[in-house]
Amino acid sequence: MTPIRARQPNAYAASPLDRAANRRDDAGFIAATLASPESLFVPLWRGQNLLRAGRAALLAGRAADPCRGAEVTAFLGLWEGRAVFAVEFGDPDPDAAPPALAAGAEFADLRTAVGSLPAAEAAILAHARALMHWRTRHRFCPICGGACAPASAGHVLVCTRCQAQHFPRTDPAVIMLVARGDQALLGHAPRFPAEMYSTLAGFVEPGESLEEAVAREVFEETGVRVGAVHYHSSQPWPFPASIMLGFHAEALTEEIVLDHDELADARWFSRADLRDHKMLGFRLPRGDSIARRLIEDWLVSG
Repeated sequence: MTPIRARQPNAYAASPLDRAANRRDDAGFIAATLASPESLFVPLWRGQNLLRAGRAALLAGRAADPCRGAEVTAFLGLWEGRAVFAVEFGDPDPDAAPPALAAGAEFADLRTAVGSLPAAEAAILAHARALMHWRTRHRFCPICGGACAPASAGHVLVCTRCQAQHFPRTDPAVIMLVARGDQALLGHAPRFPAEMYSTLAGFVEPGESLEEAVAREVFEETGVRVGAVHYHSSQPWPFPASIMLGFHAEALTEEIVLDHDELADARWFSRADLRDHKMLGFRLPRGDSIARRLIEDWLVSG
């Protein structure tokens, strides 16, 4: 099997930021940039990003004043010399309404707007969402249960009781297009939209290489054995906290034996089937997903 090159960057993977990790512990720099009218703020509310007319609503100047006093804040980096901060406004009250921060802007799921967002904005919003998800869900130490306090400009949480340091979590997952000649193996999971078929995927387990994870997941879900495994590309997927590691894999067997706990169906599709999927009555994964990129790049390779 010849490796298939990624033809373009994946969605959320074109960040323009200099993460400037060396400035995170510079208290003077962080304080000055938080107060600066030139700094940009990326607001979130319960994991939703602030959007306006299909674009990122990044706040600066006086419009950003509500962000400067927020409890959950993190320095993301520098964009063309301007500091960028993420701010989470989530309220524990389930009946609380989102704050009104900018005229014409509203909080929404990032995935609803990624098709209209410039690549740089999509990457920044995804970065902010991933970091704020970790911050809001790791308020207590997993070792002793003590409350955690932010450090290093929001990139470290320190237990106020045992002083243990905790760092942002990203869960690695493999996602793979399995092919045999002119046929590709796609599955339909019960949670998928009706008639949608996608590449197989699963989380990497402790002590497991990425190639082993690919082979294990494919066999567990479909009973198909794979041989050669080739890396394609990766994609940040902050829904809520994954990094998707994309591969193409060569199938050694064809018979499908479903794990019905994972998949409702799995089938072999020809290139012609995939090109005519709308006419044939099934759907492919959403356009911002690495799953769709793996399929599209395989299609043009043959």
